[in-house]
Amino acid sequence: MSTQTIGFIGLGVMGEPMCRNLALKSGLGVLAYDRSPEPLARLADHGIKTAANLAAIAGCDVIFMALPSGRHVEAVCDGPDGLLQSTRPGTLVVDLGTSPVDLTRDLARRFATLGARYADAPIARTRQAAEDGTLSIMVGADEADFATLRPLLDSIASDVTHCGPVGCGQIVKIMNNMVLVETVVALSEAIAVARRSGLSDRVLFETLTKGSADSFALRNHGMKAVLPRQFPERAFSTDYARKDLSYALALGAELGLEMPGAKNADALLKRASEAGFGDLYWPVVSCVLDPENTTP
Repeated sequence: MSTQTIGFIGLGVMGEPMCRNLALKSGLGVLAYDRSPEPLARLADHGIKTAANLAAIAGCDVIFMALPSGRHVEAVCDGPDGLLQSTRPGTLVVDLGTSPVDLTRDLARRFATLGARYADAPIARTRQAAEDGTLSIMVGADEADFATLRPLLDSIASDVTHCGPVGCGQIVKIMNNMVLVETVVALSEAIAVARRSGLSDRVLFETLTKGSADSFALRNHGMKAVLPRQFPERAFSTDYARKDLSYALALGAELGLEMPGAKNADALLKRASEAGFGDLYWPVVSCVLDPENTTP
């Protein structure tokens, strides 16, 4: 499949820099759509054109969606003016967000009836990685579609992994997020013990980075959020983290697994949300684990 034009839907915190990197590094024409005019105006400075509606995007060879949840993906694909109404045969539609596995596979089947293709390519890592083009991407697609996507994804990522057929990228990403949240819960418990015991919380975390408890979660979520108690808005929120955990729990239930660790993490995130922290950066879950330190 020859790619000549790229469509991009969703220009939020991660979508805007990904769209920009695609345009600058691929050398292809990019047509973007978002409800907010501000990112479209910024991207216009880089030669990215604005689509008037989703139907205009549907004419592109490859269409990327960078949307907050499976619910948003479903609306963009299956809404009254959605991509399933206007996508032409041969188009490759790609979900860069985290969505339920069953929805992903159902959409793939429905696009296939139109002669179109569908792939899941959820992203991982930070907002800065999106800016720098150093994301990690987990791809669920057949071999031919992965071959089409690989050079495009290399424009926005430093690590691109073909995980298997459609849906497998989502499985890996959902498990990635589940393990990350559970790890931050463990870090939150550890720092609560340190503070109650009179041990320097910084000494604890810095020492853990030198031992077998070292991890990406410790160096990023632990050192940069839990330790300094910095949980800004417009980062990945508590409510979004719960959304991703719900996908993990649903997948586990479908497979007959109890998932006690994920259930515990979800219960703690629920407490954080009920405490008024739902819109804050999700490592704020650490604040509900120590009753003496409940204010972010």
